[in-house]
Amino acid sequence: MFFKRQTQGSVVCPTCGRLVGVQDEKCFGCGRSRPGLWGFGPAVQGITRNLSFATVVTYGCIGMYAVAIFLNPQALAQSSGIFSLLSPGGLETFLLGSSGAAPIFGYGRWWTVFSATWLHGGLLHIGFNLYWLRRMSDEVGTLFGTGRLVIIYVLAGAVGFLGTAVMALFPLPGFLQGAGNTVGASASLCGLLGAMLAYGRAHKDWLIQQNVRSFAISILIFGLLMPGIDNWAHIFGFLGGYLVAKALKPLEGEGAIHPIIGGILLVVSLLAIIASVIHGLPIYNAAKQG
Repeated sequence: MFFKRQTQGSVVCPTCGRLVGVQDEKCFGCGRSRPGLWGFGPAVQGITRNLSFATVVTYGCIGMYAVAIFLNPQALAQSSGIFSLLSPGGLETFLLGSSGAAPIFGYGRWWTVFSATWLHGGLLHIGFNLYWLRRMSDEVGTLFGTGRLVIIYVLAGAVGFLGTAVMALFPLPGFLQGAGNTVGASASLCGLLGAMLAYGRAHKDWLIQQNVRSFAISILIFGLLMPGIDNWAHIFGFLGGYLVAKALKPLEGEGAIHPIIGGILLVVSLLAIIASVIHGLPIYNAAKQG
């Protein structure tokens, strides 16, 4: 059977790569609990060996971007300026699960905090985000393990989108305003940055802390200078990633439960996209007809 359970012998710890007993409760190298996943570790590793989380997110984001364009290719002609180059239509991103104050508070689409991170507003937007995803996800995955990487990424994005939606309710000037509508993986990516800061502080690694602070300040300055950047999503995403990483105990190894929770959160994200389409289809059709 494909998911045949190994009941004896040794397996490779998915976190540190050391050999451990298949029934060991803890890896003596990194401290990960149940490194053999109750005997199913080899089967799970066989599935994920050539499929990284960055690859899953990359294909998912490109796929959603392609769907948004397919629904309304005429919207591409309405792009103005380099930052909106090849932008999908606003109605299409709403249908697929854009977040912000309007979807959450105006239409009650609270689940969009999980769907919006898979959507993007233009070619440069998705290109930059997927580039930084490749740069950051491997490093955070090495520090925390793949399961905790997924948890941090998904929850940080949700915190970022909820935070910017709440800030949009306040009458703030210009660049301090929250987002009425927002999409993109950058809130989740800032969450990975926050997770690295949490790891550096827990391990008293001053080099990591210094690098993260410098990069975070650069992102903030760029966001303040460039129009259309959702600064609050970045800020709350960073804070969300930091707090989630602290709750996941960066001084300890990844547990067997973390990949399961990460998988559940990915399913939640998929369900959020499906819910957005089902709920938004009547609104979308009415807007197109009007």
